[in-house]
Amino acid sequence: MGGAANALDRRLIFVGNKYLIETERLHLHAITVDDAQLMLAIWNDPAFIRNVVDRGIRTQEQAIKAIEDGVERLFKDYGYGPYGMSLKSDGAMIGICGLFRRENLEDADIGFGVLPNYCGNGYAGEAAAAVVDYARRELGLSVLTAIVSPDNKPSIGLLEKLGLNFERMITMPGENNAICLYSMALTD
Repeated sequence: MGGAANALDRRLIFVGNKYLIETERLHLHAITVDDAQLMLAIWNDPAFIRNVVDRGIRTQEQAIKAIEDGVERLFKDYGYGPYGMSLKSDGAMIGICGLFRRENLEDADIGFGVLPNYCGNGYAGEAAAAVVDYARRELGLSVLTAIVSPDNKPSIGLLEKLGLNFERMITMPGENNAICLYSMALTD
């Protein structure tokens, strides 16, 4: 990666207890309970439910509990998790992109979700490229994976654009349908 020549002009900044990844158009910050409304909107977006899972989280209180039990644990145990995406232009919260850890996967996996009004503008790709760069440069991860429904063509296209390759079909614990596992080496 070309440092100053990098087209996305990414950089990592430590602000209080939140990491902020900056791209050309976006700020990414570590999700906290303050982001419960954003997470509630993501978890209840019909596209998220169709392509990822229906987590059954319907209230602000449930969202806060899920963040405390899941997201905060990811950051504590692994030093990474989901990042809230906001537009630099007006601060609008538009989605999430980040790194997750699944009990049946050996390596971190990247995931993203953009609210419907902001889809189709390249924000997921911009954020995901920055998160991949962060995983490589700042976290020192050697492998990155992704899981995706075989019917989710837009996400598959983005994963392939990022450099992840189809590895095999897997079934997640508690699920019946097989999904695609993608991976990429982050070391040269």
